[in-house]
Amino acid sequence: MSNTPHTLQEEFPGQAAAITALKASDPQFARLLVEYDEVNDKVHRAETRLDLITEEEEEHLRKARMRIKDQIAVALRK
Repeated sequence: MSNTPHTLQEEFPGQAAAITALKASDPQFARLLVEYDEVNDKVHRAETRLDLITEEEEEHLRKARMRIKDQIAVALRK
């Protein structure tokens, strides 16, 4: 388990320009980015024990982050 934030720049290296362009042109994609950041922050806070949650809640957050990341990846491939 890592307690390092999974920033989009780390998850999608070399695609910053594509992310910025898609964010500006696609409101749904922009919402995905906001949602990813919110969930990612919650995961990071849980992993660093700033927020005390159950292991099940933490696992649920990690899975949600992965689902959102997958949606972002699909949008970037289009």
